[in-house]
Amino acid sequence: MDSTETATFDLPLPARNFASMRKMLLLVLGVSIVIPLACLCIYGYYDHQRRFADAQELTQRLTRVANEHALKVIDLNQQLETRIVDLLGDSDDALIKSREEALHRTLDDMSGTLAQIAAISVFGENGGLLANSRWFPAPVVSIAERDDFQSARAVAPVTYFSLPLRGKVARSDVFTTTMGRIGHNGQFLGVVSIALKRSYFTDFYRELAAGDRAVVIGLYRRDGNILARFPTNADSTQPATNTPFTNAFRNNELYGSVRMRSSIDQVERLLAFRRVGDYPLYVATGYAASVVEARWRDNLALVAAIAALPCIGVWLLIAFSIRRLDAEQAAWERWQAEVATRLSIEASSRQLRRMGALGNLVANVAHDFNNLLMVVGSNMELARRKHFNGVENEVLAVERATAGAESLARRLMSVARKQPLKQELIDPADWLKSVLDLVKKSIHPTVTLTLELSPDVWKVMADPIELELALVNIAVNANDAMPHGGRVVIRCQNARVRGVDTDIPDGEYVLVSITDNGEGMTEQVQRRAFEPLFTTKQRGAGTGLGLAQVLAACEQAGGTARITSVPGAGTTVRLYLPRHHGAAPATSKAYVPPDAASPPPPVAANHDADEPLRGTSVLLVEDNADVAAGVTAVLEVLGCAVHHEESADAAFALMGEGHSFDLVLSDVQMPGRMNGIDLAEQIMKRLPSQKLVLMTGYADELERAKQLGVPILAKPFDMDDLLDLIAPGVTH
Repeated sequence: MDSTETATFDLPLPARNFASMRKMLLLVLGVSIVIPLACLCIYGYYDHQRRFADAQELTQRLTRVANEHALKVIDLNQQLETRIVDLLGDSDDALIKSREEALHRTLDDMSGTLAQIAAISVFGENGGLLANSRWFPAPVVSIAERDDFQSARAVAPVTYFSLPLRGKVARSDVFTTTMGRIGHNGQFLGVVSIALKRSYFTDFYRELAAGDRAVVIGLYRRDGNILARFPTNADSTQPATNTPFTNAFRNNELYGSVRMRSSIDQVERLLAFRRVGDYPLYVATGYAASVVEARWRDNLALVAAIAALPCIGVWLLIAFSIRRLDAEQAAWERWQAEVATRLSIEASSRQLRRMGALGNLVANVAHDFNNLLMVVGSNMELARRKHFNGVENEVLAVERATAGAESLARRLMSVARKQPLKQELIDPADWLKSVLDLVKKSIHPTVTLTLELSPDVWKVMADPIELELALVNIAVNANDAMPHGGRVVIRCQNARVRGVDTDIPDGEYVLVSITDNGEGMTEQVQRRAFEPLFTTKQRGAGTGLGLAQVLAACEQAGGTARITSVPGAGTTVRLYLPRHHGAAPATSKAYVPPDAASPPPPVAANHDADEPLRGTSVLLVEDNADVAAGVTAVLEVLGCAVHHEESADAAFALMGEGHSFDLVLSDVQMPGRMNGIDLAEQIMKRLPSQKLVLMTGYADELERAKQLGVPILAKPFDMDDLLDLIAPGVTH
């Protein structure tokens, strides 16, 4: 694996899982919401139960106190009534009336210290008032029609409890306990009635409630009628009917608890009740359920507010952490992008340095190789012009080998971006048609080649020989990828590229795509496909320069090349050549060798051996002695007088001394202060009419030469081309 593939791992990036951290923070956020909420719900549930239990316990406790109080009062009344009944004995109405004064004092003494008693009265058998603890003489009053009198006469001697009433004697809000008097003979003699103040009970109940308006305490008859109730209201005398409360009374239950809605004020309460001794009376305490609910809600809201303060702090902290995490992730991603960019730049820099070194190496090798080929070519030309002398076949074989070597050197120079180019205005459609036969010859007959051309294809500026070589290289690779035959399709069309859609710069291009249905490439191979000297072919089957030359040819034309491939489905190579705007440039006289596959034809036996350049003086500037010797020998055969200098500095000094020549033929790359182009510039400044020809196998600084308009011969060149430049139109 090369350095470009390992560069991204030179600086390992620490692992950061922001998604996991964000999930963790969101989980903590959820937990910080769910757990307090669950705790609040649990607390609320148990607090709700506790508050209702406390309310129930309060009603039961108050009921027991109220029951003891009522029992104490009623028992005392019972004792008083029994004493009075015993005191009166079998006395009739007349006898009692005759003793009214003494009886008044006695009754007054009995009730004087008892705050609950409004009055004690003795009524005769017909309901008339006979004696009273408050009044003497007793007013004329009859209770014959009153319910308590009639009920007492019916159930005598059992105590009867009346409904609340305005006492006819006491003139106050009371209810009465009435006991009938029965003589020894069973005769009804009248009743003893004690009027009890309702306010006495309600005041006690008010103190018992301790100002809690949710508490209701009452004294009830067994039939549900209310004798005393706190708090009082307009309907406090209305009997409670058909409720669990009154049903418990009717069933003679001793005590109990119920939750019900009052039939008096329609308030739902928790009720506790107790029977007052053996009397048909009940005391009950109620507590408003709505008040319990309201106090529970208020307390729960307070607890929730208190608990929410740290929770809100935690939530804000988590929100801040998530926000910081997002900012950190954005910074992290920017840092990663910057690191990746830096690593990519470093990898690209290493690759460029590597490719630069490789290019210099290739160029130097190719330059020296071209010089050697130039020596071979010059001597072959000499042999040709000397009519071979019986070694024609051998010389032609060497020429064919030399042509192949020239092709290899050309590819090396092209990959190194140092191949002298001949830029021409090309019509891609016409050019593709002209080279189609050559491409067909480079592939196997089992491979079908198809050309598809779009109408009105734009023109491009490029070196046709380089493009031709690129097309052949692609076809050869496609042929190798289809050992059992297949199909190659060459398409040519106009394309407008936008930089947002691809890594290719914006612009108008002619797109030449070559598609095959061969074996395809893996992603790793595809990434290295354009790399010089990289090949997947067997040793000796490929040089690794084919696709590198393709990319170089496109880039030297101002475009680029891209490759896409699917393993097992085929490969497409796309050549992007910039559209040329404007008129065609002036045709350069620079020479580019013909196709390497077509060696120069053998010279006819009647080759002209005359000296067409007799008398022409040539200054040859060449640092390679063998190349200089070969070129000199050929020029001398042509009749030239050749003077050789090994450096541009020496040649410039020679001409500065006044020596003149018909032609200066100079190499470009030479040791010394000046190179061939520098020499050409100086000569053209001083001697504008001097004929100059440059020759090179190394394409540095050729733009300067093109700006000077000096013809350039690419080594190795054919001597006929040199003859055309020196003396155009001369038959040879």
